[in-house]
Amino acid sequence: QVQLVESGGGLVQPGGSLRLSCAASSSTLDYFAVGWFRQAPGKKREGVSCITKSDGTTHYSESVKGRFTISRDNIKNAVILQMNNLTLEEPAVYYCAIDPGCFFFRIGPAQYTNWGQGTQVTVSA
Repeated sequence: QVQLVESGGGLVQPGGSLRLSCAASSSTLDYFAVGWFRQAPGKKREGVSCITKSDGTTHYSESVKGRFTISRDNIKNAVILQMNNLTLEEPAVYYCAIDPGCFFFRIGPAQYTNWGQGTQVTVSA
């Protein structure tokens, strides 16, 4: 199984930006669709964004569309989530996952089990 490691979380003020990275040490991420998910305290985990393996098509949840950008960094073998204009409703632990066909992004991640440790994003004034 491909092991992914998330990084880049931190504390920002509302309106601030963070750049999350999802890196794989043992496999080339180009071969996989990769999704970003988040889970806020007391809430279900939800899909944020996904990038396909074939043509790099990107998908976003309605709440982040226009503010978040998912992309690949092939040199670092990573998938990046650039998050701009963060709001007070978005503090959560952010996770990335191998997501064939962006399946779990589309239907919800409840059945996915191979989560990593995630990276904490805190938005506070």
